Amino acid sequence: MTLQLDSLKPNKGARRQKLRKGRGIAAGQGASCGFGMRGQKSRSGRPTRPGFEGGQMPLYRRVPKLKHFPLVNSKSFTVVNVSALNDLKAGSTINLDSLVKSGIVTNPKSPLKVLGNGSLKVKLNVQAAAFTSTARSKIEEAGGTCEVLDLGS
Repeated sequence: MTLQLDSLKPNKGARRQKLRKGRGIAAGQGASCGFGMRGQKSRSGRPTRPGFEGGQMPLYRRVPKLKHFPLVNSKSFTVVNVSALNDLKAGSTINLDSLVKSGIVTNPKSPLKVLGNGSLKVKLNVQAAAFTSTARSKIEEAGGTCEVLDLGS
């Protein structure tokens, strides 16, 4: 006998017959079909979506609010405080390259952000990707300027 598409069938016992529900008490799954008497889980259709916890905040929404879950699109900066800029020459233009040459920044991997910790007594023209509001006010109080550079993204 040759193998033909119309002669293919599963082995004996490989496929069980579908259980016929709601066909009387003698059928074994009559009346309520094994779903019990009443309630949400006895109704037709899927009663709740996967992960539903009765209105409580479900686990998949609680977990990312805990510690040690990184932000998805976090921005990273090379940070410098205003107090570190006091040693620089007055009137000079300060950017990431000049800070590396002066030795204030040693390992620049991301754009420069100036933070406002400390005080500034020197007039500087600072070019950075971002400034905090206190850093901006301290630089401008000292007579300097703040120029925001584009991140290039």
